[in-house]
Amino acid sequence: MNAIEVRELSKTYPGGIEAVKGVDFDVRAGEVFGLLGPNGAGKSTTVGMLTTTIEPTSGSARIAGVDVATEPLAARRVSSVVFQEPVVDRSLTGRRNLEIHARLWGVGSDLEEPAAALGLIELLDRPVGSYSGGQRRRLEIARALVSRPRVLFLDEPTVGLDPRIRAELLDVIAALRSRTELTVLLTTHYLDEAERLCDRVAIIHAGRIVALDTPSALLGQLGHQLVELRVDGDPASALGSLRARGIAGDDAFAVGSRLTVPLHDASSGDAIAAIHDLGLAGAISAREPTLDDVYLRLTGDSLAAAA
Repeated sequence: MNAIEVRELSKTYPGGIEAVKGVDFDVRAGEVFGLLGPNGAGKSTTVGMLTTTIEPTSGSARIAGVDVATEPLAARRVSSVVFQEPVVDRSLTGRRNLEIHARLWGVGSDLEEPAAALGLIELLDRPVGSYSGGQRRRLEIARALVSRPRVLFLDEPTVGLDPRIRAELLDVIAALRSRTELTVLLTTHYLDEAERLCDRVAIIHAGRIVALDTPSALLGQLGHQLVELRVDGDPASALGSLRARGIAGDDAFAVGSRLTVPLHDASSGDAIAAIHDLGLAGAISAREPTLDDVYLRLTGDSLAAAA
């Protein structure tokens, strides 16, 4: 069963700005699904349409079987969202924030379960203004869980957090997987988040999905290792020479003066020796591929640089 079904979903803003260009994907019930891409790729607009805060220009989307365009209130009843911007009241205690949200949703006052799931029990009676950034983020996720959603949207949940707090929050989000009834859609431009948390990842670029698979399958497309080198001459000519020698395949690519050559059957030692024989480079390195290499091959831009 799919918790989310998206078909040809598009959004064009006034002035002809196409933020999302006909995306298609399904998210299975209980899955953690990632939308991976830089700022401006269309991730937040997609989440906005799925959570009924942005009206689609065309296409359709269903959350737990509910059409978000024709039945927005019903779609909101089965889902919750944690947006990038903070929404909790800093002058109130954590408990009071959760109580108000529970009353707005007309649900029971048992707040212990979501608070415990996010490690907030000892903080609930403190003013939110005294929380750290990571603690406030955890409270926002607990607040989203109060309504017992079937689908939880997390839009860039770790943006603005320092590395230590970000790592702690990732641990908390990973622990939500124990809630087997919960489906999570996560947007991020952090590669480690996608690899660590997501069952599957859709890479989105300029409003389109350019790849969708498990992180391991996406990485597997580039083999077990790759060789990276910088050339002084024409990169296209160098790439042609490497392909003629059987060192590079069709999945090798050039960005500027840097060539990236995925290795599938060849060893890195043999590939580097052959590159030296051709006299193509002075600086060569071998390493394991990352999702940034996948993004770079598909779009011609580095995800880290674009974000």
